[in-house]
Amino acid sequence: MKEVYLDTFGCQMNVADSERMELLLFHSGYTRTHEKENADLILVNTCSIREKAEQKIFSLFGHLKPLKEKNPDLILGLTGCLAQQEGERLLGKMPFLDLIMGPDHVEDIALAVDRIRQTGESMVWSTWDERKNYSIPTLEAPPPGNPGASAFVNIIKGCDKFCSFCVVPFTRGREKSREAEEIYSEIRQLVDRGAKEIILLGQNVNAYGKRGMNDPVPFHELLYRVAEIPGLSRLRFTTSYPRDFTRELILAYRDLDILMNHLHLPVQSGNDRILNDMRRGHTAREYLDLVSELKSEAPGIALSTDIIVGYPGETESEFQDTLKLMEQVGFSSSFMFSYSPRPGTPAALLADSVPEAVKHERLQKTLEHQARLTEREARRFLGKDVEVLIEGRSSKNGYEWKGRNPEYWRVHLSGASLKAGDIVKVRVDEFSGHTLMGHALDQ
Repeated sequence: MKEVYLDTFGCQMNVADSERMELLLFHSGYTRTHEKENADLILVNTCSIREKAEQKIFSLFGHLKPLKEKNPDLILGLTGCLAQQEGERLLGKMPFLDLIMGPDHVEDIALAVDRIRQTGESMVWSTWDERKNYSIPTLEAPPPGNPGASAFVNIIKGCDKFCSFCVVPFTRGREKSREAEEIYSEIRQLVDRGAKEIILLGQNVNAYGKRGMNDPVPFHELLYRVAEIPGLSRLRFTTSYPRDFTRELILAYRDLDILMNHLHLPVQSGNDRILNDMRRGHTAREYLDLVSELKSEAPGIALSTDIIVGYPGETESEFQDTLKLMEQVGFSSSFMFSYSPRPGTPAALLADSVPEAVKHERLQKTLEHQARLTEREARRFLGKDVEVLIEGRSSKNGYEWKGRNPEYWRVHLSGASLKAGDIVKVRVDEFSGHTLMGHALDQ
């Protein structure tokens, strides 16, 4: 069989897309390799949500170019959001590329590779899928082995929110939901192959069921039905949009034991003027009220978020509002970034008025503040017993296994004979950052 090397940048949607391409290529005669030098096909699945991510990708391809020069038969492909955003312009920057393919054509990866091998010509495939429905057909013959203890399942693609800073609607398109029966079928197959936890994915999972379905099902109802699938031990979802978070969805955290006690809920800023300029559609108080309601129905729920500092026009006092909101919520972790303009977004037309030095300073303060919050939350677990889903072997000295607790903290543990997919009680002895360490208790 031929060998494919896959590298993935960006969000969990990209991770899921890479896994899907790997599966489709397996059925087309490719096995995965972790050695670029051995590959017949190299695919880099890209992100364009931040300028820094783009810079890393261009740097990576600079290192891949010599492999192409050494082996002209090597197919070198760039897929994902950067491919959708830049299209043919990428050939001007990197003429050695063979394939440029946007996210809408993940299902066509094997066809694209075959066409390039037959014609010897570069291919740009960044048109939009015009079909109303979003479908990821279940393959009759999955690859050997199991998908791991935790598996991703895409349920919706695209986003209709058009936040002023965000390029996702321009790289992933408008919202389309998969039919519920197709989702159930995929989950059942994953569970039959050994998955214990399913993570439902979308740019905005709360919008599931609103567009692109013949038989619409609201998101909270999807959760209840997935929870009934035999053999499934844990259920998660990401990412959520605060304005679309319904009362019924909050109650699902109360009602479903299988739904883990963690939620990623991006807020971006704690200041109302900035939130309005970002077109987020909610105020800081509305976000805090939602969090309060969640905590009342799901005590102990862990919350993570996204934060942007240095948005055009952000003042020092407006930045301080973000730190205050972080304190009020008590996030267990955050993805924190300094603002960078993205091509085609409304915010890119604004003067990037916050100096880079100020952005850097604010980002450092945000990182330090989150580190304090994370330490405070971690101390709550010290000496306590947590339930951990084993994901695999640990590379951390002194520990044999790694996994996650319901609140999505990474846990390293020792003192047990286990395997991936086991769920075990662990006594937490210490912590470092967003990682807990401990020992397994006798079963």
